[in-house]
Amino acid sequence: MEFCMPKLDHTMEEAYISEWLKGPGDIVEKGDILLKVETGKTVLEVESFVSGVLVEILAQPGETVPVHAPVAIIESR
Repeated sequence: MEFCMPKLDHTMEEAYISEWLKGPGDIVEKGDILLKVETGKTVLEVESFVSGVLVEILAQPGETVPVHAPVAIIESR
């Protein structure tokens, strides 16, 4: 399943990916912090809303992605 950039506040339209805390092959539980993003001057943590295995990262640190764009593939277990 595609894991898409969630809208973390009402004004957010895009986010700069600063760091992934999980990598391909890692087991992810619902509520785990997957990555950190920057919006304006704020750093936000993005939690997983599903459990599974992180198969692929689609958006790398340093990239800016719009809300709802796919950033990773998580395979449910």
